[in-house]
Amino acid sequence: MGKIKKKLNCWEVMKCGREPRGKKVSELGICPAATEIRANGINEGKNAGRACWAVAGTFCRGTVQGTFAQKLGNCGICKFYKLVIKEEGTEYQTAEDILERLERRDIEKYFIKPLLSGKKK
Repeated sequence: MGKIKKKLNCWEVMKCGREPRGKKVSELGICPAATEIRANGINEGKNAGRACWAVAGTFCRGTVQGTFAQKLGNCGICKFYKLVIKEEGTEYQTAEDILERLERRDIEKYFIKPLLSGKKK
């Protein structure tokens, strides 16, 4: 049986240096994909490491990107984005799936849990 290849996160493939303790953090800041815990596990990545196209403020093609809508065109031609689609196959979670999941987690965190506990956030 063959060795299972570890699936890499965007910062490991793209070598941007914006992951925690990365070489370019002092210059460019930590990438939001590396710290977006609501996306942990999506496409088998750490935080949004394999869902970076759904996170605003990532570093793509030498530039910090804006909103999801502003960056979508760049993501479609990105080698990492294409790699994730290939590796995940039928299990690939689309940007729409990811955004719905992030929104659902916000609703649970800020509205449902406080309502059930009787506490306001």
